[in-house]
Amino acid sequence: MPLPHLFRTLLALVLLSAFFPLAPMARAEDAPAKQGAVEGTALVAPAGGVKLPPARQAEGFDDRLAAELSWWAVLPFATLLVCIAIVPLARPHWWEHNRNKAIVAALLALPILAYFLIHFGGDGAHALRDTAQDYVSFILLLGSLFVISGGVYVQGSLSGTPLVNTGILAFGAVLANLVGTTGASMLLIRPLLRANKSRQRKTHIVIFFIFVVSNSGGLLTPLGDPPLFLGFLNGVPFEWTLGLWKEWLTLNCILLILFNIWDQIVFDKEEKERPGSQLEEVMRHEPLRVRGLLNLLFLGGIVLVIFASGKGYFHDSVRWPFGIAESLMALVTLASYYSTPRQIHVDNRFGFGPILEVAILFAGIFITMTPAVLLLKSHGAALGLTQPWHFYWASGALSSFLDNAPTYVTFAAAACGVKGLPPEAHLNALLSPAVVGGAQLLAAISCGSVMMGANSYIGNGPNFMVKAIAEESGLKMPSFFGYMAYSVTILIPCFIIITLLFFR
Repeated sequence: MPLPHLFRTLLALVLLSAFFPLAPMARAEDAPAKQGAVEGTALVAPAGGVKLPPARQAEGFDDRLAAELSWWAVLPFATLLVCIAIVPLARPHWWEHNRNKAIVAALLALPILAYFLIHFGGDGAHALRDTAQDYVSFILLLGSLFVISGGVYVQGSLSGTPLVNTGILAFGAVLANLVGTTGASMLLIRPLLRANKSRQRKTHIVIFFIFVVSNSGGLLTPLGDPPLFLGFLNGVPFEWTLGLWKEWLTLNCILLILFNIWDQIVFDKEEKERPGSQLEEVMRHEPLRVRGLLNLLFLGGIVLVIFASGKGYFHDSVRWPFGIAESLMALVTLASYYSTPRQIHVDNRFGFGPILEVAILFAGIFITMTPAVLLLKSHGAALGLTQPWHFYWASGALSSFLDNAPTYVTFAAAACGVKGLPPEAHLNALLSPAVVGGAQLLAAISCGSVMMGANSYIGNGPNFMVKAIAEESGLKMPSFFGYMAYSVTILIPCFIIITLLFFR
């Protein structure tokens, strides 16, 4: 099987960015301390002895860019969101082709590229390079988990009963913290669809799967969701997110109970409407057997690479510079792809369509959202956010439409500003006992970014991938606004409960 063009392109970008950097990597110990910083917190090395580079705001170019940015620069991003929401409804057949998605994304991204390179020169190129590196890391992580999990085939089928479906979602909520929301989603979505093949009404099953497995399940470890991984790279101790177990358990239990009730009602209705026994039909299944077990080792390899890169193993306890982890992820992915028997990919109906769709759309999203992120970083402290519930809803609202990883970083930086920490402070400074209420602000930002990524298809990378796989299997998924009708009706009341219990 030929090497996919996507991985060849990304690997080339990794090598170029890794071996021809625009600026040397700075270390935390090289950054001068500022007056006014909370003593003992500004440049504290995170738990475990990992050394980190100073935050990018210390270099100053983000502030210079944001000071000169025009607000019109956010229009291409807003337009792209409107296109993603409207065009599939107006021109569904035209939008099906990834080439046409690429045309739309390119037409809206090019003005931003030209504006940054021409108007801002070197600073603009630096900002775009950071965006490109974030995008490559993001897509390589999603792509590696997508390809490797596509080589694991669960032969046979489960019973598509409400109890079994609820069990799969609950298992995915736990698994997401070990292999990420993307890995758990890709491993479980196909068996879930096969288990419910004979069901007539199953759209709600995939929607709740996105809510739980693709988003809220991954709250307990930095491996679970990209925002938490960025927090880990910026100084938050690996085990700190385990302290969010109450929020994780509360939200997921509510969603699982709602899902089980909903699915039971739908199941009972189908039982009455269809001739014969619906229960007998879904209970017909073959014994389960897992093929492609070697890919579980490759999946573990990806997890180890991510963990080791953040901990700075084999690199003097300094987190790995861009390019090393990304190259290793690409190599592990290629090893998995070529070592997997073709029949497994055929049986799994594996194809690169879903990840290509995500790669194309998020390339446009990453580029066009750059001005929005810079403006938020510059003016975040002036937004009037002071209480945990402010940060929970603000970070969550933006995570619904912006990628939740940069949104997390933006509001974490704003929280540092609210607590009087200097720009070069790492996020572990918020967790110092000297910073009263800092840990609760970071908890609110973490929960908002992870949980509310489920509010739209573009809030988190796995959302789009699950939607695409479901549609490839023949299931008609709701439109952009149709999905949001579900999320607003189901999730917003749940988030209000989380606010009242934990972030008042």
